[in-house]
Amino acid sequence: MTDFDARSEDSDSSYVSYDEDDELREALAKGVLKPGLNVIAKKRVDPVNNPIKLKAALESIILKAPWVERLDLVNELAPITPELAIQMEKHEQKRENQFKGNKKIPYVAPEQDPVLNDFKREILFHRQAQAAVVEGIKRLHDMGVQTKRPDDYFAEMAKTDEHMQRIRKVLLAKQEGIAKSERTRQLREQRRIGKLIQRQTTEKRDEERRKMLDDIKKFRKGKLSNLDFLDDDEEGGGKKKKKGTVRGAGGKKQVNSKRAAKNAKFGYGGKKKGSKRNDKKSSMGDGPKRKGGAGGGGAGGKKRLGKSRRAQTKNRGK
Repeated sequence: MTDFDARSEDSDSSYVSYDEDDELREALAKGVLKPGLNVIAKKRVDPVNNPIKLKAALESIILKAPWVERLDLVNELAPITPELAIQMEKHEQKRENQFKGNKKIPYVAPEQDPVLNDFKREILFHRQAQAAVVEGIKRLHDMGVQTKRPDDYFAEMAKTDEHMQRIRKVLLAKQEGIAKSERTRQLREQRRIGKLIQRQTTEKRDEERRKMLDDIKKFRKGKLSNLDFLDDDEEGGGKKKKKGTVRGAGGKKQVNSKRAAKNAKFGYGGKKKGSKRNDKKSSMGDGPKRKGGAGGGGAGGKKRLGKSRRAQTKNRGK
């Protein structure tokens, strides 16, 4: 292509654009073209009602198969059951209570309530399916089609026996793993409970030891008058059982001989500090007389001689 040809093409395009501008100006002057956005209008095609072609199109998309393969039914709704009726009444009452208890929710009539409408729609689906099942099973039985699998039904497995054995091994391994983890969890729980019981027993023992030491301190300070708290008492049947007492035949109490001997030798405890000190009564001679004491001997004891009499008795012996 030469430069002259290119210039000739540019000039032709400019002439065309000028012609289009002239046409637009003329249309605007005549009022055919109005200022603003202009879109080319397409010619509207009116719909044509052609029943023959419509039926032919419908016939082409219909699946020409027997009813057993299609299982399509057009039937009425099944009668509503009492359970569904009660459930619907409860749902309506609940919705009514929501409107009464909350003024922020605008009141909606039951027939226009979308919540109730959804619930009723689900119930209609349920009733429609129920009626279709009842009628469909009846028609299948009339046609001699079985609707239940026989007891001796045999189906060839799509997978080989080796593959099923591998699956069985995997399932058994999973079950063993689950059982092992369960046993481990139980042992861990038992160990935890054992440690808890041991800690509670240790705390109880420490508490008893602290209490006994406190009682001993109180006894030393004179706040307690006996040492009964040192006896190892055991609780049985809601009653305290002392260490020196046992139950014989017939449930009768019997005193332990060893305990009785210790009681006879050492006494029953009690306050001993300051028990030999004189008080007002003992100094006046009204108190109990002690054996071998300066205030007089015991019952039937001899009176001690004076110093001179003891000296004379001593010299006589020489």
